[in-house]
Amino acid sequence: MGRVTAPTPVIPVPPADLPGTLGALRAAGHQYRTVKQELRDNLLARLRSGETRFPGIVGYDDTVLPEVERALLAGHDMVLLGERGQGKTRLIRALGALLDEWTPVIPGSVLNEHPMHPLTPASRTQVAEAGDDLPIGWLHRSMRYGEKLATPDTSVGDLIGDVDPIRIAQGRTLGDPETIHFGLVPRTNRGIFAVNELPDLAERIQVALLNVLEERDIQVRGYQLRLPLDLLLVASANPEDYTNRGRIITPLKDRFGAEIRTHYPVDLELELALIRQEADLVADVPEHVLEVLARFARAVRESPSVDPRSGVSARFAIAAAETVAGAALRRAGLLAASGTPEGRPEAAVARVGDAVSVTSTLRGKVEFESGEEGRETEILAHLLRTATAETFRAHLAGLDLSGFTALVEDGAAIETGELVSAAELLRQVGTVPGLAKVLDRLDLGDAPTSEEAAAAVEFVLEGLHLTRRLGKDVTDSGRTVYGGRG
Repeated sequence: MGRVTAPTPVIPVPPADLPGTLGALRAAGHQYRTVKQELRDNLLARLRSGETRFPGIVGYDDTVLPEVERALLAGHDMVLLGERGQGKTRLIRALGALLDEWTPVIPGSVLNEHPMHPLTPASRTQVAEAGDDLPIGWLHRSMRYGEKLATPDTSVGDLIGDVDPIRIAQGRTLGDPETIHFGLVPRTNRGIFAVNELPDLAERIQVALLNVLEERDIQVRGYQLRLPLDLLLVASANPEDYTNRGRIITPLKDRFGAEIRTHYPVDLELELALIRQEADLVADVPEHVLEVLARFARAVRESPSVDPRSGVSARFAIAAAETVAGAALRRAGLLAASGTPEGRPEAAVARVGDAVSVTSTLRGKVEFESGEEGRETEILAHLLRTATAETFRAHLAGLDLSGFTALVEDGAAIETGELVSAAELLRQVGTVPGLAKVLDRLDLGDAPTSEEAAAAVEFVLEGLHLTRRLGKDVTDSGRTVYGGRG
């Protein structure tokens, strides 16, 4: 087997018509702006044009995004407070799209210095000597975003910088900025820097950020560098940690201009929209199955057995949808040898029974209350049944489903499950009165495939069982048998 290599990141190439010297830049009418001015101008342009400001961000249009926009327009550094899996990092990364696509820099500057606004003595000398003939480079906005996940072992040198002993040995003095090996924050000068899980930084590291946020200078090894850094600093944190009783120092809290609370999707439709957008599905998952999973995620989040301080990530529902799709693909693979009456292989279409697997595979994503130890799978299974019953009532309430209950009268039974093909399931039920209306209610169309029809039939059988109109038994071979009255 050949060696697999990771793809090389694509570095954007500046358009050929961009100015190449400082003189040409001035002649083009370019005006220097700070990062916050740049973000404000570009956000205002999108607000006025009606263009989407934050593509890919679901569920925050009327709550979080207006607060973020107000903070950007005010020029405030901000901290996003929310439990895990609420899209904080994705929202922070989306801010980079509001920067200019290309910005001029002094080539070779580790601080991304603007040719009209040099910071270090070396760059000021370079600009003074070359004048309008100074060559300039162009930096794409994708390169103007820096990010650090806060960990207890993060050092001041990682974030701010440290003295380079080699440069000291070469004869430079401690007061010379050329002796500094700059950390992540200064290297993101003229960009956006994000600190994820800010309270996880040790207190002495939090102190190092105070000057960056307010005075915009940095201190390294006891001496101060007057470098007016130009950046937007954004942080994320869990609300429980971001308190005086938590792990955040009060002066640092005071430096942020805006504290913005994030949240999980406020309603079912937003939860579904998030799953549709984010889940990478390897099989067809009908809408009613996705709805079961969305209701399931919301039920887990609201359960008193689950620790609310930890939260239940949006990734829980996304992973559940992907797991169900994987179960459908596995069934199609197992049944490939038998084929279908039409002579074609079984298509991978998820059924509601495929959701059972998520109760064991995803329990590690949920933090339960201490008194529930040993009952985790049982609790999740109960919540899944509740979500299935709610979805059943939401779509099929009021329909005459007596045709399905009549199938198991006189001791008859219907088998379904992981190893039962769609064709086999449909042969057992035959022509069922009311199936057409069920398919219509589930938005499966006028001419569903046999796999889609089988998914609808299994959903009805499970719903009838959960509403105590059918009995159910699971055999040792993994088949599910519906029959009799529950």
